[in-house]
Amino acid sequence: VQLEESGGGLVQSGESLNVSCVASGTIYKIHWMGWYRQAPGKQRELVANMTINGEAFYEESVKGRFTISRDVDKKAVYLQMNDLKPEDTAIYYCCADHIPDGHKYGFYYWGQGIQVTVSS
Repeated sequence: VQLEESGGGLVQSGESLNVSCVASGTIYKIHWMGWYRQAPGKQRELVANMTINGEAFYEESVKGRFTISRDVDKKAVYLQMNDLKPEDTAIYYCCADHIPDGHKYGFYYWGQGIQVTVSS
């Protein structure tokens, strides 16, 4: 399973960005797709994810500002980020929990990461 991210970039505080991720390869079932982020000197944290049933999780600091969506047929996940703040600056990683055929549990796959920088 390969994950290709796009979007990101440099914006000013209060502006918006959208990041996208598409999965490819031998895919049987993706349980959830989502986004983690890692800021310099900090641990990687889960920002948002969405299950195949449309259940979404958001990290507390992004609730009300970020919206995750998913296209199951296209094997894609999107993160619309509004009202961005300097503390949102990080490398954003797409992640997918893929369950191979014949397996009960999934394996995490990661994209290479995409930089999001918010200036004050």
